[in-house]
Amino acid sequence: MSDTLAPHPPAETAPGRERQVSLATLADRHPRSDTGTIVIHWIVAVAMIASLITGLRISADAPVARTAKFLAPLLPQGEVWTVHFVAGLSLFFGITAYLVYLVRGRLAERNGLSRLRAIFVSGRTKAARKARWGGINVALHWAVYAITLILTGTGIVLYLGYGGWVVWLHATCALVALGYIAVHTLAHFMYGGVWQLLRLFRPAPLADAAVRRSQPLLAAAALAIPVVGGLAWADFAGRSTLVVDRVPAGPDLGKLLDDPVWKTARPVSVRTMQGANFGGTGETTVEIRAVRDDKTVYFAFRWWDPSRSLKRVPMIKREDGWHLLDSNAAKADVTAYYEDKLAVIFSRSDAFGSGGSTHLGARPLPDAPAPLNGRGYHYTTDGSYIDMWQWKSGRGGMLGVVEDMHIGPPTDPTPAERAIKGRYQAGYWGDPGTSAYRYNFRFEGPGGYTGAVEPLRLPKDWRATKAKLGTVDLDPDASASEGAAWWMVEASETVPYAKDVDAEIPVGTVMPGVLLTEGYTGDRAGITAAAHWADDHWTLVASRKVASGSKYDVDFLPGNVFYLYVSAFDHTQTRHTRHMRPVEVLLR
Repeated sequence: MSDTLAPHPPAETAPGRERQVSLATLADRHPRSDTGTIVIHWIVAVAMIASLITGLRISADAPVARTAKFLAPLLPQGEVWTVHFVAGLSLFFGITAYLVYLVRGRLAERNGLSRLRAIFVSGRTKAARKARWGGINVALHWAVYAITLILTGTGIVLYLGYGGWVVWLHATCALVALGYIAVHTLAHFMYGGVWQLLRLFRPAPLADAAVRRSQPLLAAAALAIPVVGGLAWADFAGRSTLVVDRVPAGPDLGKLLDDPVWKTARPVSVRTMQGANFGGTGETTVEIRAVRDDKTVYFAFRWWDPSRSLKRVPMIKREDGWHLLDSNAAKADVTAYYEDKLAVIFSRSDAFGSGGSTHLGARPLPDAPAPLNGRGYHYTTDGSYIDMWQWKSGRGGMLGVVEDMHIGPPTDPTPAERAIKGRYQAGYWGDPGTSAYRYNFRFEGPGGYTGAVEPLRLPKDWRATKAKLGTVDLDPDASASEGAAWWMVEASETVPYAKDVDAEIPVGTVMPGVLLTEGYTGDRAGITAAAHWADDHWTLVASRKVASGSKYDVDFLPGNVFYLYVSAFDHTQTRHTRHMRPVEVLLR
């Protein structure tokens, strides 16, 4: 907010004017700012800083981030999404109010472009230097207006689900805005010293009495509040709604989307972005349909993925033993040798950050173990549970099951988790019951898996296992063969590790890192699915009882209100795509 004054003309010193000269000199030395400018300036300043530091925290999560990662120890942790978006709205309110205030208060000339000519004033006198810095301050204010406009525009585009170069532009302008704060402060100091900075703590009324009577600050707020309220309402009214209609009989999952029932279901498309892979874009659009009958609810998902990825951290035999193909498994941040996945959550909250469950930072829970990947945790803070379905292509997903999971309050870490001998996941866990898989290697935390590991199990027949893998292409982006199985059924296809059995397996052999067990039981079971990849798209259909009876699940009954968020994983462990706006689920 510009409140820079042009240099005062020389004061008269005629008799009888000494007191006026003294007051004018004092006002020049100890300037004040009008109350409206001070109020709006601090609204904008607080909103800008809050938006920047939370935005940098979000940006620091990206693998390519440099400056944000450097600043990460100084940035806030936890659920920063809400603060970021509220700060953005507050910033928009402040800018709108300031524009109205300038016009209503007849202060538009304060930032007039004609004042830029002062930058070129020559001379070394105090007045000339002050004039130049006054012009520089006006130029800086126009620059920050442009930066803020770009940040606002790109922020809206990101909010609507578009990523790519928009992410880069938004992050770059945020860094420029951060630097602007320091330059802005310095430029005002150079213009008028400490008192120029202190004028923002020294309110004064507007000089023109007629203008004061027009209440420019009140008029600014009266217009800015409905503008911001209208934006919030437009966002709320423009949300997508997934209508779940009742049908006489549910679809045959084996037919995927070819079952005629799906033709009656209106699809909802959700743009998701800022994930890993997906041909280098990090983006995909997920098309969602849903129907229900008296006992069962059915969901269908279709999304673009350029490769059929099933290789969840496989192992390769070298001269010194077995090695994991991706040592990033030690920090739970694999982005190369991993399976494709799809996660869907049903939240009773429409809060930002997937129902308020996303907490970023290297240690968002100070009394719990730090996340292995340093990225943060999923958990709720109000004691509630968010229902999650997670399809994992290499861990039973191709065999017709989906893992029923949840996000809830952070659990108490076990002794093994506190000792980093197990992975702590805060509030993100499978529902009670047994799992359908386990890993064919022991847990090693950060720094692990760089050398040879001893598998827990070996194939009964390594040749048969090799044949099940189909064509083995170790390019992480390569598709697995049609019908390939990058897992081993523990009970029927493996034996416990033994050196004599291992000696028969030749160097260079690739072995799955996943063991399938007895299957899901308890609350973790109950979701049936079918999936197929073709034409660079995954199609997944899944079903579950309308009401499961579990406190970790939502009941798909008319009258229940909840929101859907979806994330796609392209051969990555945790770097899934995301979207900001929830999809409302309407059951009819």
